[in-house]
Amino acid sequence: MCTVVIDVTNAGARMLAVRDEDPQRPWDDLGEWWPEEYPGVIGIHDRRAGGAWLAIDPKARRLAVLLNRADVLDLPESEVLSRGSLALESVSGRSPAAATLPMHGFNLLEATPEGSRVLSWDGVSLRETPVPDGVHMIAHADLDDPSTARIDAWLPLFAGSRPDDEGWAERWIGLLAESATLSPDDDRAIIRDNNPHGYPTMSLLFCTAEVSADTVEARSHVLDRPGHWG
Repeated sequence: MCTVVIDVTNAGARMLAVRDEDPQRPWDDLGEWWPEEYPGVIGIHDRRAGGAWLAIDPKARRLAVLLNRADVLDLPESEVLSRGSLALESVSGRSPAAATLPMHGFNLLEATPEGSRVLSWDGVSLRETPVPDGVHMIAHADLDDPSTARIDAWLPLFAGSRPDDEGWAERWIGLLAESATLSPDDDRAIIRDNNPHGYPTMSLLFCTAEVSADTVEARSHVLDRPGHWG
């Protein structure tokens, strides 16, 4: 139940992404963890499946981040593939196609200097949603979905603090800190503990990232305590 805030302009995109995952699942912070298969790609590495939650290719100026969503996939778990390759393949120029997706549901947010989009898979169909100019949020449902409590509560505030200079990351991190005054099991919370909702995941870190014609950059900030602002 990750959360992403993105600001899209004609020059590229800026992003704040919060990762929710099982604290017991091993992972590695931003780095070049795939030097043979994906040379030059930097990402947050999932040790168990070998994939990435967020990945960037600075040379190609591509960024991708993966969010889980509900699905109606009718396959035995033994035949279901990990979604961890999606962000890596995306920044390498290979976006997913429905015919090759024996995977659980996802939202794959792709950002380049030319534009951003969300590819959504529910186990049956793959949909593309262009992300228009402006500030938007996405979690486990559709882009800017008002039925998602954290989007309904915080999208107007992030949009009201739209990045317009080099201090954008600090302003958005400050707003994220403000959101963390909510209990982590509150439906409106962005820094989350999803266990009371039936999912063994908690917010582990957040990344700020920027995509432009010149470069793609990302910085990570690991929470001292899962599900809590430090």
